[in-house]
Amino acid sequence: MIEGALVFLEVEALPSRRSPQPLWLWTSAVGLGPGEVDRLWQAYLRRFDIEHTFRFLKQQLGWNAPRLRDPAAADRWGWIVIAAYTRLRLARCVVGDVRLPWQRPAEPGRLSPSRVRRGFRRIRALLPVPAGVPRGSRPGPGRPRGSRNKRPAPRHGVPKKNKTGTMSCAGDKQAS
Repeated sequence: MIEGALVFLEVEALPSRRSPQPLWLWTSAVGLGPGEVDRLWQAYLRRFDIEHTFRFLKQQLGWNAPRLRDPAAADRWGWIVIAAYTRLRLARCVVGDVRLPWQRPAEPGRLSPSRVRRGFRRIRALLPVPAGVPRGSRPGPGRPRGSRNKRPAPRHGVPKKNKTGTMSCAGDKQAS
């Protein structure tokens, strides 16, 4: 048996002009006062924001898309994605609202990162280019055209728990 409290929240109006729906929250704390209930629903809203931010980073910015060879490269990729997200947040006031047909107009300072991403290409064309792309005079060193790679790069799998509770990597094969 787990002790807890079920909290029923009802608001008068929402900023999006939709009709508010009642919200039920569960907490393991018992005997909550009004200040604690207020903190509880604020924590729920904050968690909702954080989860959707991670969803955007993974789906739209490709945080977990590349198959990187080295854990240090995965760390660098994470910082690149965070820098891209920060750039989108800073461009909110500059970019115009490019919305899908079913979306309502939004104020320039209140655009979501997805809407900023859609309108980012329009402001990128207006920015000055400090220098042209450097052009090489001859091809660089590398494998001759048409030859195959003889040494495949090592891959590092993501650690996962087995049914027994021990850690292993997805790409590892156990000797039998």
